[in-house]
Formats: sequence, structure tokens, C-alpha cells
Amino acid sequence: MKLIKKNFLAITVIGIAIIGLWVTNRSVSPRQASWDDVVSEARAGNYKIITTKNLWEKYLDKKNRPLIVDTRQEWEFRAGHVKGAVNFPMEPTWLSRWQKRAVLEKFLGPDKNRSIVFY
Repeated sequence: MKLIKKNFLAITVIGIAIIGLWVTNRSVSPRQASWDDVVSEARAGNYKIITTKNLWEKYLDKKNRPLIVDTRQEWEFRAGHVKGAVNFPMEPTWLSRWQKRAVLEKFLGPDKNRSIVFY
């Protein structure tokens, strides 16, 4: 009877390990966001959406130029990016934002009044 319990426990532990590895290592394919999704998320996060014209005007203002953050992978950033942009690779999922929130806060710095543009 002890052997059956030990085997059952071993199989259970292995099963939990396999499920854990599968959940944490599977690729996540985010769905294509619609404009309504973008607007909804911006409202929920208290973000402001600006037009490309407004962004260009802010970009040309050298005194108050926004911090431009490229959230693509590092190799994509190296292949080409907006002049002056900084790279902070992040998957477009709530889990990635949640996991990296402390690192992102440190990355952005203490100035809470400057404009930040993520792309």
C-alpha cells in the first residue's frame, strides 16, 4: 500500500510540474486590438490618446520633448526606431505589464509630469 501511495504522489508531482512548465512556457499570441480596445484601455489607465500631428508637434519641441518608449523586442529596436526613442521590450499583455511594473517605474524615472509615448 505504501508503494502505491508513493507512486501516486510521484505521478501527481510530475503532472503538476508538467502543467506548470506548459503554462509558463507556452507562446502567447495576442489578438489584434481594435480601436475600441485601445480607447477603452486608455480610459481605464487614465491615458491620453493624441494624434500623430500632436505627437509631431511635441517631438519638435526640444524643451518639452516626450519620452518615446519603443516596446518591441530588442532586435526589432536595433533594426530601426524613432530617433531618440528608448527600448523597453514588453509583450502587449496585462500579465507582462503586471510583471514588469516595478522595472518600468524605475526605467521611466521619478518625473511624473513629463509626457511619455509608448509604441
